[in-house]
Amino acid sequence: MSERKPQIKLGLSIAGHGYHHSAWLHPSVPPEGINEFGFYLDLTRTAERGLFDMVFLADFVVFSMVDVPKGVLGRSSRGSFEPLTLLAALAPQTECVGLVATASTTFGVPYHVARSFASLDMLSSGRAGWNVVTSFQDEEAANFGSATILEKSSRYDRAEEFVDVVLGLWDSLAPDAYVCDRQSGYLFDPAKVRTLNHVGRHFRVKGPLGTPRSAQGRPVVVQAGASEEGQELAARTADVVYSVQPRLETAQAFYAGLKGRMAKYGRDPDHLKVMPGLLPVLGGTEAEAKRRFREMQELIDPLVGLRYLSAIFGDLSGHPIDGPVPELRKDKQLATRAQLILDLARRNNWSIRQLYESTAIGNTHNTVVGTPEQVADVMEAWILGRGADGFNLLPALSPLSVQEFVDEVVPVLQRRGLYRREYEARTLRENLGLPAPPTAH
Repeated sequence: MSERKPQIKLGLSIAGHGYHHSAWLHPSVPPEGINEFGFYLDLTRTAERGLFDMVFLADFVVFSMVDVPKGVLGRSSRGSFEPLTLLAALAPQTECVGLVATASTTFGVPYHVARSFASLDMLSSGRAGWNVVTSFQDEEAANFGSATILEKSSRYDRAEEFVDVVLGLWDSLAPDAYVCDRQSGYLFDPAKVRTLNHVGRHFRVKGPLGTPRSAQGRPVVVQAGASEEGQELAARTADVVYSVQPRLETAQAFYAGLKGRMAKYGRDPDHLKVMPGLLPVLGGTEAEAKRRFREMQELIDPLVGLRYLSAIFGDLSGHPIDGPVPELRKDKQLATRAQLILDLARRNNWSIRQLYESTAIGNTHNTVVGTPEQVADVMEAWILGRGADGFNLLPALSPLSVQEFVDEVVPVLQRRGLYRREYEARTLRENLGLPAPPTAH
């Protein structure tokens, strides 16, 4: 009997019109969709039809009004829905697909985050996940009483404690705490309720949290931090890690390094799923796929392309657009991805225009242009080569790219024995192949 192949895990990013920064200009994309519930419902149902493990809603707590370079303001937007509100509305409209949302440890408070996600987990019968982010933009900080974002080490120090408090609150009630015993008069057993009484450097949280444990125990913890601090936090606490890995060799190094950190926390490496971003551009032939990709590049609004680069290089409007890419800006803290983007430009000897044409579609994620079989080839190579446990699908154009992937790539993966033909379970944790979470009870 042949050995069963590893099974690819899939998530879908449902933020905005797609990962093409000018996607709304494409005739297949409904420009008003990002502000309509039906747009997200259709994407989520398509993901569920494709047997995806989860949909993922990235979030920034800001509506950007920065006009750099001059004239870019009003040319793009990510949408306006608060993630947990949207996912709560999607929960009763779906059955098996996981629902993952972002909440910031820099601007949130642990009790509120714990309660909100525990509630979503109950409402969805065990399909919720929390994407842990520390945030990095001064624009976001300005909405919470500060002109600038916290320094990076302080953000991660706060995040470490924040996650521990949330995990502790989620473990407030034993699985059988609610006894509902009419004869004795006890609705719940006080002996099976754990008060946290946390006193730390950043937070004082008494607890307990009154939300019962869900069908999957607690929400799945997702993280995307690639820094040293982010990887250490993920190795200790995360169930899923999204990563930015445009090449297999660097993905393999990241995969091995991250999972190699887990032993000191007493964790099995298989209990953390690494899912780098993947942006496919499909065609019936390779030539057709390349043509479609070129058409997408031609659709990029140059001001929007420069706006994306300005976050890490500053205002580039005074530089020759076909000239060399400058050094990274020094006047603000930058995310880990900034160096990745600069390295990409230097390695390929790209001009400013060539850099934004590349990154304004895939955000430096792995962009694969080809037939469904060629995309499946790449996915199989990454899985068998231990560069990934699955992928977070980044549609260039929503909903078109999602529909094409489900209809054309998923069947290829299924024929190769790399992907499920039906859901294994009804909870996110079980479909990901993760064990039940530990409990102090």
